[in-house]
Amino acid sequence: MPSSRRVFDYAHKNARFDELNVLQAQPEFWNNQGQAQKVVQETKSLRRVVEAVRGTDKALEEAELLVQMAREDSSAMAEVQDELTALLDRVEKDVAELEFQVLLGGPHDPAGCFLQISAGAGGLDACDWAGILFRMYTRWAYAHSYGVEEIERIDEPEAGIRSATLHIQGDYAFGYLKAECGVHRLVRISPFDAQARRHTAFASVDVTPDVVADDEIEIDEADLRIDTMRAGGAGGQHVNKTESAVRIVHIPTGVLVRCQSQRSQHKNREMAMALLKAKLASLRDAERDAELSKLYGEKGEISWGYQIRSYVMQPYQMVKDLRTEVEKGNIQAVLDGDLDDFIQAYLRKMGGGGGTLKKAGK
Repeated sequence: MPSSRRVFDYAHKNARFDELNVLQAQPEFWNNQGQAQKVVQETKSLRRVVEAVRGTDKALEEAELLVQMAREDSSAMAEVQDELTALLDRVEKDVAELEFQVLLGGPHDPAGCFLQISAGAGGLDACDWAGILFRMYTRWAYAHSYGVEEIERIDEPEAGIRSATLHIQGDYAFGYLKAECGVHRLVRISPFDAQARRHTAFASVDVTPDVVADDEIEIDEADLRIDTMRAGGAGGQHVNKTESAVRIVHIPTGVLVRCQSQRSQHKNREMAMALLKAKLASLRDAERDAELSKLYGEKGEISWGYQIRSYVMQPYQMVKDLRTEVEKGNIQAVLDGDLDDFIQAYLRKMGGGGGTLKKAGK
């Protein structure tokens, strides 16, 4: 996580923001679509800091004028107090925005993301648990106004899913959901055990940034093994009768991705390539960062000893994050998508800052 000094290098950010705005006003700006999209994304990221600081400066100037007005005309004191209160609210909002930048100042944090869920140890309970997590993250994303697209899903015929990949679309989706990367453990009375015994199940969550515009990642077609197949599960007659699903293996790294959400094989291939690029970017970043390496390169088994969070339904109800010690007793609310306390605590621990987690998907 970057230091607050780098995040708040305001002079540089302010100058760069103005420079990019001038660049976007040029008639030939959109001639190079790829470069233009990168500039737009950088501008959007800078705007959060620059406009927050500018707004705070403006509010403080207005406050000084109001105080001076009250000193010169005591009869205006009541009106001035009301306006100062409104200004204070604005300043508080802008400061919260700056704190948000401390928490989410990573190079890929402003991007959308791909979230992959895989069943681990626990048999049928693990598949059911993976399905519950699928619902939990979908509900969290919708609650924060993010777009959600199902990229790939392999159902377990008896219950739940073996694996699934979601494309979460919106600003800072990766910045938030990177906190969820790891193994999640469920303890409950198994609905699949005739003797009603308590079982433990595991599922993993992997989160990679949507880095389509990352020019550092170059994929050689010769390094790919591309297979097509019929899409499994629901999806309509056309999807199931044609080989629209695409599976791509990146031979040098062994990374495998699948996409079957679209009826068009071309669109599935395009989305699979985007997902592959995201995973390769994460592997590249893992080489630069030992901590990410543990998450992406050496995650280990999806079983005992690797979990980041435990969800206990019996003999008591408690969700506990083992990295931050945050606990919540209302497990149903968590499974319905109430994850903000866990995410915020993780970001604070990793970033050393404060801030308020907001619905930032809009």
